Amino acid sequence: MLMAVVVLISIPLLAQRLMERLDRGLVAVKTSDNSTFISWRLLATDEYNLPFHLYRQYGEGKKVRLTDQPLTKGTNFEDQQVDLAKDVTYTLVSLQNQQEKREAELKLSKGTPVRQYLEIPLRTPAGYTPGDASVGDLDGDGAYELIIHQTGKGHDNSHNGITTDPIFQAYKLDGTFLWEINLGKNIREGAHYTQFMVYDLDGDGCAEFVCKTADGTRDGLGEVIGNADADWRDTDSNSSTYGRILNGPEYLTVFDGRTGKAISTVDYLPERGDLRSWGDTRANRSERYLAAIAYLDGKNPSVVMTRGYYARTALAAWDFKDGELISRWVFDTQTGKHPYAGQGYHSLAVADVDDDGKDEIIFGAMCIDNDGTGLYTTGLGHGDALHVTDLDPDRPGLEVFGIHERRKIGAALRDAKTGEVLFKGGIDQDVGRGVAANIDPNNRGAYMWWLGSKVMYDMKGNPVGPSPRSTNFLIWWDGDLSRELLNRNYIEKYQDGVIFRAEGAASINGSKSTPNLSADILGDWREELILRSEDNQSLRIYTTTIPTEHRLYTLMHDPVYRLSVAWQNVAYNQPPHTGFYLGTGMALPVKAPDIRIVKPDRDLKTKK
Repeated sequence: MLMAVVVLISIPLLAQRLMERLDRGLVAVKTSDNSTFISWRLLATDEYNLPFHLYRQYGEGKKVRLTDQPLTKGTNFEDQQVDLAKDVTYTLVSLQNQQEKREAELKLSKGTPVRQYLEIPLRTPAGYTPGDASVGDLDGDGAYELIIHQTGKGHDNSHNGITTDPIFQAYKLDGTFLWEINLGKNIREGAHYTQFMVYDLDGDGCAEFVCKTADGTRDGLGEVIGNADADWRDTDSNSSTYGRILNGPEYLTVFDGRTGKAISTVDYLPERGDLRSWGDTRANRSERYLAAIAYLDGKNPSVVMTRGYYARTALAAWDFKDGELISRWVFDTQTGKHPYAGQGYHSLAVADVDDDGKDEIIFGAMCIDNDGTGLYTTGLGHGDALHVTDLDPDRPGLEVFGIHERRKIGAALRDAKTGEVLFKGGIDQDVGRGVAANIDPNNRGAYMWWLGSKVMYDMKGNPVGPSPRSTNFLIWWDGDLSRELLNRNYIEKYQDGVIFRAEGAASINGSKSTPNLSADILGDWREELILRSEDNQSLRIYTTTIPTEHRLYTLMHDPVYRLSVAWQNVAYNQPPHTGFYLGTGMALPVKAPDIRIVKPDRDLKTKK
């Protein structure tokens, strides 16, 4: 919950959602030959006004304190008089009960170049491109690791053809390679097929990796799932279903995050069954998958895997306990004529929309309750882009903004709890993309706009000015609280134009032009931009170097935002959002997120 900051008070955390333990995420980048920018996390376990000091040390020399007064505003610092011809170490301390407590230490070698990114070298297979990425603390050390989907030759569901094997790789942020999982020839490559989740599913402090698998999938230790020799593809080039996979077993597998070892494999639910029940006989609509993580009991994370959204629609929730996947519930419309059928998007979102402490699945134009029953359906139908957060700080609860392809209502804003439509736009338009966010540093509340709209609207439906040219991604990047526009490899400020360009880096997913990932994985609450290098041999983690006095808890400890980062890689990637209004005119928080931090159990992880 958010409160205006008048008097800072200490509010104890409730033992609620189990959340990963994070370190300070201390990051430093050279901004010139004699200056660096340093930033770090404020954690959910911290007092909101926790003071910090920062020290600098050359080589084995004496530590010198850089901060005259304790830092109680932004968790960042500019060191503008540093000798970068020497090795330099920064030490961050907090001030607690008048005593300094060492929080983190970071060394910059004298050979570190002046650049605004960290670089992770990749083992990209020949003919492959680094695709969607996710993060999780795979080894329980408090720092994130990166999991990258290496994509080769793929095909859309509507197209025939043989694809290459989907490959996943895991890396530490220092570039250490951890494992590789090859899903094999019986998993087709394409944006709608392989949805993967990275999350600590069993509360042992180490994240797992989970995705749909098949005969021939090879885990990180080289062990094969199912029949290694099976080939379920239609390999007849003259066939109307050439390259498709219409038969054979389908599995769901949880892999150990540290080694890539397959831990638990079960039959994928729902099974494909009669293809006609999904809307065609060519495995187009039956092979449309989405995925998410949700706290369905309010305390522990569950995996939600789905199938179908144009017509018949099904969602299956799983718990991971004692090393085994256990079915929690299955929601299935069975046919395309059900009121909840045909409402899915190429994306989804997760949030507690009805304030019962448990998550719902916002599945496009409808919503599934935490118990696997329908909460509501709007009947607005399929669309591509979805945004769920507190868009209107002047009304209670969360809102949903989405765009639609039925040529009746092209864009709609609705109440996330009830589905009540609050605004209708794009009448008689087939809208392909749309965005809603607070992008104006001078005005409170979000704006909404979409392709084909010449103007954008506020949350009351009033036109407020011309639409930005970008209807793609979003990012918190500069020093104010409003959000910036992210497109391809550059960031724009509303009304000001481009403020940052990642030269030598490129976006992914073709015309969608999305980042490999954008999320608050380092430093203060602003987001990092992760892009592939143009030669596909590395990932670059760009971090802002713009100072800010605004102080917020790390966004990764906000439940809605953390789950947004988990599902960001799904199908048509969408930017993550917070579970509270974050923007111009917000009430700064003094209460930490209602979560319980897990304590890593490395012994348990070793036994898997």
